[in-house]
Amino acid sequence: MDFTDDAFVLAARAHGDTGAVVELLTESHGRRAAYVAGGASRRMKPFLQPGARVVAELRARTSEHLGSARLEPVGEGPSALFDDSLALTGLAAAAAVAQGALPEREPHPGAFLAFEALTAAFALPEVWPAIFVRFEAGLLEDLGFGLDLSRCAATGSTDDLVWVSPRTGRAVSRSAGEPYADKLLKLPPFLLGAQAGLGEGDVGAGLDLTGHFLEQFVFHPLDRPLPPARTWMLDRLREAGRL
Repeated sequence: MDFTDDAFVLAARAHGDTGAVVELLTESHGRRAAYVAGGASRRMKPFLQPGARVVAELRARTSEHLGSARLEPVGEGPSALFDDSLALTGLAAAAAVAQGALPEREPHPGAFLAFEALTAAFALPEVWPAIFVRFEAGLLEDLGFGLDLSRCAATGSTDDLVWVSPRTGRAVSRSAGEPYADKLLKLPPFLLGAQAGLGEGDVGAGLDLTGHFLEQFVFHPLDRPLPPARTWMLDRLREAGRL
């Protein structure tokens, strides 16, 4: 089984004296692991950082075997963010979430495009945390656990949607949810439409929302916690006053 595909590096670990096993998010073939000869070398290491864009040529005897890959770097990759440690933290978190959430060898072109959009947004310090929330919401949808924010779960109303049920992922209006406000998740307005601005606390509420459902529907069934890199990102955003 041979193919060439655009990809992002999600993770890499040393294998043997000189090689590395690299986790890739490919555009058309999903998440793939492959052995990269020379991946532990000083020359290759910059191209194997989480979030690096590559063209990958993968070869494997069968679809079930760990194949080998030859990688060609595309663009600057994470090195473009070296002056922004917070953005680098976000990039590492996005790669860790994608690696942990997406099943191996299952095509998810929507997840690839969402990751691509997020990597471009890291150049915009005021914007990318909200795009990160949208990225995680998109992952949930791509995996079949999309949030239903179109109308109130209790009344069917499309107006004044301010909460989300932590059990079903469906929106709840202010009037219907008021008696249960302490049990509901806050719905930040920017998730309802591109025209809504960002208010204080909206990014934090959005990350709480997507994190809850990623944990409930994706990571908990796999008996895994949410990735530590995501927790580290939240800590850094909180320290920077961005939540």
